[in-house]
Amino acid sequence: MQIFSGRGLARLAGSFVVGAVIGLVGTGIHRWMQPWGLIGALVLVLVGGVLGRAWTGSAGVLAVGLGVVTVTGLIGGGGPGGDVIIAAQPIGYLWFAGAIVVAGAAFLPRRWFSEAAALPRDADTDAP
Repeated sequence: MQIFSGRGLARLAGSFVVGAVIGLVGTGIHRWMQPWGLIGALVLVLVGGVLGRAWTGSAGVLAVGLGVVTVTGLIGGGGPGGDVIIAAQPIGYLWFAGAIVVAGAAFLPRRWFSEAAALPRDADTDAP
């Protein structure tokens, strides 16, 4: 697939939006029922990375990661009254660093994302 075609750019933009939504939802749930909220948020980041990889390859993984990091960074800072959404505690630091989980999708085998049909099995060589 060509990245700089109209469809490729739309997929990249969609991957960024998916990452932004994941960053928003993950920030909201990372402190819920510790540690399960954080684990769920990190799994969501990994699933987003796999989706980005399936859509546009490595550029999609980068777009999802940028979306997660951008939104997490924007809403993770202090508010006007000094309130914070991501507290300076170990679970908050793990969530900030957790966007790196999306990079795990970049190391998955390329054939998992291939649109080529699998080779048919030979009935003569298959064991009963």
